[in-house]
Amino acid sequence: MPKLGAEPIRREALVKATIAEIGASGSLDVTVSRIARRAGMSSALAHHYFGGKEDIFLAAMRHTLTVYGAEVRGALVMAADPRERLEAIVRASFTTSNFRKETVACWLNFYVLAQKNESAGRLLTIYRRRLRSNLLHDLRPLVGVAAPAVAERLAALIDGLYLRVGLRDDADLAAEATALALGQIETELKTAVES
Repeated sequence: MPKLGAEPIRREALVKATIAEIGASGSLDVTVSRIARRAGMSSALAHHYFGGKEDIFLAAMRHTLTVYGAEVRGALVMAADPRERLEAIVRASFTTSNFRKETVACWLNFYVLAQKNESAGRLLTIYRRRLRSNLLHDLRPLVGVAAPAVAERLAALIDGLYLRVGLRDDADLAAEATALALGQIETELKTAVES
């Protein structure tokens, strides 16, 4: 007889185990058996809850995106104006939690998976659109019609800096990445005023 209320707990355990396994191996080359073992359950139960390995990977990435989204929303609550909101988005993108080994491994492998898996591709599109939308919202009052182009440059810079820092496996570089992105915001705002 199944335990009532156990499914969400077990699903969460499998998602966290998936993130840990991806972090340990540095790739998606992990088995459902290893994930299930780390979560303290059978692989049959893991398959029951998620279906297949890619479904578990997608759930892990949704979890990672949810954590990132919560960090961004929390940072935005504290911001008083568009400029502070832009800075909050940048700071939330480079928090220490984003540079844990397993989180970086999830992001890197997610980009690869998104190239061949339609569901992962949709998730990546959602992430990119949300980042762009957040940036656009706060850039419009600051740079007007230049906002879409500036948002694209800032989003590319955020993603690029994240990958550079993540691949160097040095979370201390997050402060440097934050400073570079904030400097770019300053440059973009000055350029818009001068135009």
